[in-house]
Amino acid sequence: MKPRPARPRRSRIRGLLTTIAVVLLVLSSDAAAQTIGSGSGMRFGISFGGISTVGVTVEFFDEHRSVDLALGTWSFRDVSFSAVAKQYFGGGAAHPFVGAGLWLVAAAPRGERVGLAAVLRAPVGVDVRVHGDHALGAALNVNRGLFVRRTDPEDDLPLNKRLVPLPEVYYRLSR
Repeated sequence: MKPRPARPRRSRIRGLLTTIAVVLLVLSSDAAAQTIGSGSGMRFGISFGGISTVGVTVEFFDEHRSVDLALGTWSFRDVSFSAVAKQYFGGGAAHPFVGAGLWLVAAAPRGERVGLAAVLRAPVGVDVRVHGDHALGAALNVNRGLFVRRTDPEDDLPLNKRLVPLPEVYYRLSR
């Protein structure tokens, strides 16, 4: 059986970004929504960095607190999921925040067993409302490994306990 040719990586990323943009446009067709600090609601978005190269997010907020769920990938052969509780501060267009949560990763390289990891995640950043329901943000995610199951069953190196900072930028649309 002949293996099918691999799709170029750039084409896959472009397709994913186009799909996300269409979903965001459809979701934004309703009337204006609440924003952080002014009630409760939901925000949908796209992120770059942090738990993945590219990811999609949904955030449920009530005034200055939220639960942020993210799903992403580093190389399209893995999946990252994160759930984080956040506390926002301030009352203007810019809202600094801190959070804490869990990041789970599963990777399935060809010919090897599935690798798993659980990581404690603590983002620190700022969320800025740029126009109406639109917001941009940046965070530094401080991470610490809790558990790892490596893809190589003979790899028995101990888990590295260092703090690992990973930067992230994102766009969010309030609903």
